[in-house]
Amino acid sequence: MAQATKRNELSGRGLVNVRMAAEDRNIIDQAARIAGKSRTEFMVEAARRAAQDTVLDANLIVVDGKTFEQFRAIFDAPAKPNAHIQKLMNLKAPWES
Repeated sequence: MAQATKRNELSGRGLVNVRMAAEDRNIIDQAARIAGKSRTEFMVEAARRAAQDTVLDANLIVVDGKTFEQFRAIFDAPAKPNAHIQKLMNLKAPWES
């Protein structure tokens, strides 16, 4: 057991055991196959994305009153004309052509 632990520490990898219902495992396996990934790869990527989203959502930005008012003025101002967006909005969808 000590050798396995030492090997995992040296490689920078660890082991996580997860208990789940068979139906959860089956849908994860199906999705992993569709994505062309192993169950482990799929689960690690999905967990990492969820973790990053959670961390990003938890960030609080604190600014002074003057900076906040400048931000509000920019945020509340009407949008400026943008030729690129106008062109994009006027394009027909491929299925409408």
